[in-house]
Amino acid sequence: MDSCKIKNMYDLTKTIAGDYLEQFEYPWEALCGISDYVRELGSKLDTEKFDKVKDKDIWIAKSATVAPTACLNEPLIIDEDAEIRHCAFVRGSAIIGKGSVVGNSTEIKNDIIFDSVQVPHYNYVGDSILGYKSHMGAGSITSNVKSDKTLVVVKDKKTGEEIATGRKKFGAMLGDYVEVGCNSVLNPGTVIGPHSNVYPTSSVRGVIHANSIYKDKDHIIEKTENN
Repeated sequence: MDSCKIKNMYDLTKTIAGDYLEQFEYPWEALCGISDYVRELGSKLDTEKFDKVKDKDIWIAKSATVAPTACLNEPLIIDEDAEIRHCAFVRGSAIIGKGSVVGNSTEIKNDIIFDSVQVPHYNYVGDSILGYKSHMGAGSITSNVKSDKTLVVVKDKKTGEEIATGRKKFGAMLGDYVEVGCNSVLNPGTVIGPHSNVYPTSSVRGVIHANSIYKDKDHIIEKTENN
């Protein structure tokens, strides 16, 4: 399942967590260690650029903007020029990348958010990795636990391949430059390749290959100059 490998999904120079991610083959393998990594990395950050919240493992870049109504839980790193807006809820175990936006009523939990990512309106992003300049439209969410509570298997309908992740909680892996339309649901085990678009109000599951347009489960087309 080469299309899902980190090397084919992400530009690791576009996140403060690049050194951490490069040790894994598939992005979901990184989910279990985010908390420990945030604490380790946070303790090494440049104090000229980052402030540490007193008595908490929360590091906020001096150039970042955090609304006073936002709720921030540890461990957490908010990188330079990021914006955490009114009533955002960051539950912890998270890295918010440079210039990224976490918007009003958006909830973040156990995530790596690359640089220049936007989750700006009423989003839930749990147990997920969002690549450089990816964007989740208003109301789009990751569903990170299956209804029957069984372990998540990543399935590629196009190739017939499957990978058992061993994880109960697995939201979505979005490659660089992915656009997710408003009010879409990314079901557990969703992997969307770079430069792909998802139509609004979609219910997405499994692997969507790079440079695709997801209209619905039966209509996934490759991008061309004409579309």
